[in-house]
Amino acid sequence: ATQQLPSDGFRPNVQTVRADSPYFIAPNQQKADLNLRVICPNCRDPIPNLVEDYTQGDLVCGNCGLVVGDRIIDTRSEWRTFSNDEGGDDPSRVGAAADAILGAAHQLDTVIAGAPGGRPGGFGDKVDLNRAHSKSSSGGKAERNIIAAFNEIQIMTEHMGLPRSISDIAKQLYKRVEDEKLLRGKTQDAIVAVCIKIACSQENVPRTFKEICELTKVPKKEVGRVFKALVPLLGKSSIRGMTSADLMPRFCSNLNMKVESQNAAVSIARRSREVSGLSGKSPVSIAAACIYLVSHLFGNPKSAKDISMVAGVSEVTIKQAYKFLYEARTKVIPEDLQKTKNIDRLPQN
Repeated sequence: ATQQLPSDGFRPNVQTVRADSPYFIAPNQQKADLNLRVICPNCRDPIPNLVEDYTQGDLVCGNCGLVVGDRIIDTRSEWRTFSNDEGGDDPSRVGAAADAILGAAHQLDTVIAGAPGGRPGGFGDKVDLNRAHSKSSSGGKAERNIIAAFNEIQIMTEHMGLPRSISDIAKQLYKRVEDEKLLRGKTQDAIVAVCIKIACSQENVPRTFKEICELTKVPKKEVGRVFKALVPLLGKSSIRGMTSADLMPRFCSNLNMKVESQNAAVSIARRSREVSGLSGKSPVSIAAACIYLVSHLFGNPKSAKDISMVAGVSEVTIKQAYKFLYEARTKVIPEDLQKTKNIDRLPQN
């Protein structure tokens, strides 16, 4: 008697076994195959070609691309070594991404558990161990001050809705100031405020001194003194001056003005440089006065009070700057707007 034995458990009728062979199984001794097999429901191939994609955590059919399973567990090693790379040592574990600003000394951290229930402190040797670890891991006073300043810069830039690039530039400026001892005797809060101000200028995201002071709670005079002392040390070429045209997009957007009005305000702000009476005015005051003029020119007037709340200048300052714009209205208003708009509707004050 002979018996046909499957070769791999899936493909039948591939081998023949004699009755006297030790691999021969009597009919009454054969049992049901209770093994669970995962196959592609689309292909239904008894020998499935399944690929484990650990990067996505999916089990994918290699024939048709159907995702058979998801959230698979990566059983491979959770670290990688760099023995073949340049650098010498072969670490078996690596930490977080390198911090180009703080350096390699602050990449890893160790936390010692405190009292039960998450309460601070502890008892016995745990208190002494926590105290010793805090002193040794935080470095010197200079390093602790830099880390505290970096955290403050991160919180303030996020509160103002500024991009991460501005936060990184402000941190680099602060670290340069601390490393080169450029501003001895100045307060940390004032230096942080000035670094954020300069970073905004370099990234063409203008912010006024008043906005910076309201955020950092530092007096405007102190910020001004630190700014004047730091700019010559960094080089004036690295700091871009703020103009009234730079403030238009944000001010007009906060006042819900149309794009057409915004473009006209930018054009008038650039032409206002030729007005002699506005030579000593701040860019914020000129921008507010241009918005006041454009809003009346397009028939959607904005009050000086509303503009004052957005721009951060007083109503009297806006009216004084607008007075010079009104006297030179034929010069600052573009010719195409003078043809399509009635400039006689502009108020005198």
